[in-house]
Amino acid sequence: MKRSLILLAFLCAAGRVPAAAATKPNLVFILADDLGWNDTTFNRPNAFYETPNIERLAKRGLRFTQAYAANPLCSPTRSSILSGLYPARTGITAPVCHLPEVILEKATVKKAAPTAKVLVAQSVTRFDTKYYTLAEAFKAAGYATGHFGKWHLGGEPYSPLQQGFDVDYPHWHGPGPAGSYVAPWKFPAALNFTGEPGEHIEDRMAREAIKFIRAHKDESFYINYWAFSVHSPFDAKKELVEKYRAKAARLPAGSPQRNPVFGAMVQSLDENVGRLLDTLDELKLSGNTIIVFFSDNGGVHWLAGAGGAMSDPRFADIPITSNTPLRGGKATTYEGGTREPCIIAWPGLTRAGIATDTIIQSIDFFPTFAELLKLQIPDTLKFDGRSFAPALRGAKHDRGPTFCHFPHTTPASGGLASTWVRVGDWKLIRFFGLNDDQSDLFELYNLKDDLGETRNLAAHFPARVKELGTLISEFLRDTEAVVPARNPNYDPRAKPAATPKGKAKKAGR
Repeated sequence: MKRSLILLAFLCAAGRVPAAAATKPNLVFILADDLGWNDTTFNRPNAFYETPNIERLAKRGLRFTQAYAANPLCSPTRSSILSGLYPARTGITAPVCHLPEVILEKATVKKAAPTAKVLVAQSVTRFDTKYYTLAEAFKAAGYATGHFGKWHLGGEPYSPLQQGFDVDYPHWHGPGPAGSYVAPWKFPAALNFTGEPGEHIEDRMAREAIKFIRAHKDESFYINYWAFSVHSPFDAKKELVEKYRAKAARLPAGSPQRNPVFGAMVQSLDENVGRLLDTLDELKLSGNTIIVFFSDNGGVHWLAGAGGAMSDPRFADIPITSNTPLRGGKATTYEGGTREPCIIAWPGLTRAGIATDTIIQSIDFFPTFAELLKLQIPDTLKFDGRSFAPALRGAKHDRGPTFCHFPHTTPASGGLASTWVRVGDWKLIRFFGLNDDQSDLFELYNLKDDLGETRNLAAHFPARVKELGTLISEFLRDTEAVVPARNPNYDPRAKPAATPKGKAKKAGR
């Protein structure tokens, strides 16, 4: 109730008068799902994926080569963008917001198998409406607000419509498109969301977003185009799959990026980024529209597996993608899990077509917009993120220590419960309970010299491990993070259960 009254007061002050709002810059926030740092041609040109429209956007804006998600999985990063808060603070640390059980309090699991060394976190399963959101701030400033695509932070009463958005399409809280990317889909009948056979979900989402832009072209708007792509289920337009199958056949054997289905999925994402850009150009809105392109976590670096999420069995035993030269990927705390492709095109502020190695994180978007657009923020809101306005202007910016807390284990990815901190070129990862005696294990890397995190320097720099380890401990206390605890039932002699047939297989890093 208190938050609703605050929002109402802001709306009354803003007036939602289109003529007044027209002078304010629009914002289009494009968020890809599971798109790795190395899956676009603007970061590292490759011989397989084709992303000319994303590259076109990069030529208009500022590229961040060291942009981080706050978590190596989707829902936590999404909550961090909307709140400016670390997932460790909100408690959403895993992508479980589609599950039926509503959990709003942070905790560890009560028990674990004897093969597990630690009791991991039990993630919160809904993005609590007590948190003031980026959409609410824009709405209070007089903007029309719309969300298109993936949400995965909870259905009613935790949907975008309760979090500051005027429109939510298709109003779906699941982890991916229901059933497939290509219609017929399997969304619940209550959503009344159907498509013509063969219609691609991204084509539909872009079309709906474009309708919203056209309807609000004479007033200021903020839209999320949060793509379902390139998350599972792994399927795509047949003609594009055949195009990339032919491309893959011309690559050297064992090329790290060669999955035809994934290549087709990347192209469909890129095509719809292009449709959004074309619309803004056509309506002469590009000069007054901020565009952000980002991804929620790293690319899937394991095999889909026959009978798994890959719809075409011909390609089930080919890795989905590769994050090389980065180590790991989705659901790991190595660089491949959280370093993301990022472009910000801000007319009149950012220089076009250049790159910066300034470190930013997903929690920094909200405070940056709040500062530069003078959004009204409740006095009670204390961001974890820091505005990177200086970097957008071309000046130096040091955000200070950067953290990622992932208190879970994910067998498919090889991800382990851990927290990392980065200060300058140094990154320390604290793996909870990983040693034989269930004590924490530390890995230290100098990313300037070792981007692939191949040389653990912890034994060589004990003082730095202690210094950075202290920062991690302070971060965990400050955010009241759920810290994995020793499993009292751990038995080093216990053997893992057999993997059921058809489950995903790890494909190395």
